[in-house]
Amino acid sequence: MTHSVDDNAARSRFELTEDGHVAFADYRRAHGALIIDHVEAPEALRGTGAAGRLMQGVADTARAAGETITPHCTYAAAWLKRNPTAAAVTP
Repeated sequence: MTHSVDDNAARSRFELTEDGHVAFADYRRAHGALIIDHVEAPEALRGTGAAGRLMQGVADTARAAGETITPHCTYAAAWLKRNPTAAAVTP
């Protein structure tokens, strides 16, 4: 199953839809950085790895755009620390 992360620029958030539920990461952009303010998965997706797949998509998007990620959300910060492949997108 392929999971795609979409940039909903109108709402300033990345979204991952699975089984009709949306996990999201609110963001801002400043000075070449993608600032992640909040990551949330609905109850139905918690424990399924959806938030991790969302963050992988965010990291992939940041890397492709040449941006770094500055996490202000504790989940995003912890995910980035646990995933060495994302290290290239952290300052």
